[in-house]
Amino acid sequence: MKGKVVEYSTILKFVRSIDLSSNALCGEIPEEVTRLSELQSLNLSQNSLTGRIPEGIGSLRYLESMDFSVNQLSGEIPQSMSDLTFLSHLNLSDNRLRGRIPSGTQLQSFGPSSFSGNELCGPPLSKNCSVDNKFHVEHEREEDGNGLKGWWFYVSMVLGFIVGFWGVVGPLMFNRRWRYVYYHLLDRLRDQIWWRFM
Repeated sequence: MKGKVVEYSTILKFVRSIDLSSNALCGEIPEEVTRLSELQSLNLSQNSLTGRIPEGIGSLRYLESMDFSVNQLSGEIPQSMSDLTFLSHLNLSDNRLRGRIPSGTQLQSFGPSSFSGNELCGPPLSKNCSVDNKFHVEHEREEDGNGLKGWWFYVSMVLGFIVGFWGVVGPLMFNRRWRYVYYHLLDRLRDQIWWRFM
């Protein structure tokens, strides 16, 4: 950062810059990153990171540059990110982030390109949050409803099979008299169908 190369071997809390961009990193961003209180630059772009941005990201008070672009991060941007008063470079583009961009002069000072390629709304983007949030809430409710409907379908199918099987086949297996009656009923029915079509 700023042309300086510094090595830290034992005192990690004094790390000023982390650049792990363009690797094959996967999984979630570790919450432990938010404990690096002296961090000024954090670049995790162009990886395969998933999950949410850590809630404690706002504790990195001295952070000047943050780049999480081109990952698969999801969920909402933490409200604490608006507390990063020294932040002068931000790139969250091309992820799966959704919802309202937290209000605060810091995040609204960045251009729309910092948030593009997501399902975000609110300043500095031109998307209206009231309409967008309504769509997300209805979409989530619809997904939850479909999930419940699918679950009930399988439960009712299993219950129907159990009741049907033991209600018809069970008595025939354990009761000789019922087997005899059932056999003769089927025999008569077969004879009637046979004579009707002859």
